[in-house]
This record gives sequence, C-alpha cells and structure tokens, in this order.
Amino acid sequence: MQCEGNKTYNQPFNCPICKMDLQPLETSASKIENTDGISEESIFNLTSNWNTEEGEQILLKDLKGKTLVMVMIYTSCKAACPRLVADMRNIEAQIPDNKIDQLNFVLISIDSKTDTPERLKSFAIENYMDDPQWTFLQGTETGVREFANVLAVKYKQISPIDFSHSNIISIFNPKGELIHQQEGLGVDNTETIDAILRLTN
Repeated sequence: MQCEGNKTYNQPFNCPICKMDLQPLETSASKIENTDGISEESIFNLTSNWNTEEGEQILLKDLKGKTLVMVMIYTSCKAACPRLVADMRNIEAQIPDNKIDQLNFVLISIDSKTDTPERLKSFAIENYMDDPQWTFLQGTETGVREFANVLAVKYKQISPIDFSHSNIISIFNPKGELIHQQEGLGVDNTETIDAILRLTN
C-alpha cells in the first residue's frame, strides 16, 4: 500500500493521515517480464526470416542469449571481405576457450541471390569457420537492407557479383542491443575484445 509520497503500509486500511482508502501497489511481475524481454533498441524486434548455412530458417531473436559479433560480407568479394573475415577470426582467436560458448560470430551476406545456404556452408568450411560458434545468414533483399540500416552499414551493388560496402564489425549483448562497433580493416581491435569480455564475465 502507498500513500503520502513513498510511505507504504502493509495492511489494507484507511490512511492515518488523509483517511482515504489505501490502494494496493502494482505487482512487479510485469516489470520482471520486461527485464527479460526485448527492448526497443534490440535487433530481435526485426521479424525478417533468415536461412543459416545449415539450411535452417530462423529469426534474429533465435540468436538471443549469447553475445553476438556480427559483420556483413559477401562470399564472392575479393577485396574487403577476406580482410573482414580475417578480422573476425582474429577476434575469435583472442577470446579465452572457456568463453567461446557464450559467443556467436555471425556473418550476414549482402548478396542474397548468390550466397545460398549451400554456398555459405562451403565458404565456412573453406575458411575454417565451421565450428558451432560461427553462423552464416542469407536473407531476403528487404531483410538484408533493413538489417544493414540498423547497423549503419551502407552497401551498393556495382555489378551482378560485386558490391561496395561499409566495413563494420558490431558487438551486441545477449539481448540484441548494440554495444560496440569496430570500423575499418585490420584495425586495432583492443576495444572490441574488451567489449566482448565485459559481456561474457
């Protein structure tokens, strides 16, 4: 029971000050539910469907519960993407073995037509990224564009198999909220590693 500001009472009787009937406080059940739910800033609010390299169809919210290290690439890229992939592998190599199972390294293709689940699977194997902590995603053109906008990743198709694009690695907490971004190729990833380790403590 609450009356007179923050003053509370344990029994349902009249307030000794104003004599009004006391009203029960709202239960905290809804607040607890919101704590475990999805915030407005979470990428898990996006409802587009994605195909994994294993041929499974998922929503982004199916990735909930792990720290996410995400980057957008396309497998036929010969310039920036191989360096982004190397940066992802370098980040993974600096994570202690006992924390790896708390992370999911996710590579999203910006080339929905070419990068089929089968092609992504082959790419994963070729690049030694076929362990459980690695996930590759193919989406619709609309879903990819929506996700890129959330990450502030810009890309443009300049030929049937070539794109220009931003080089950004993004870190999300287990609730899908953006925590840190690393921009550029082969840059110092100390802050990125620190952000990941803070989330996995």
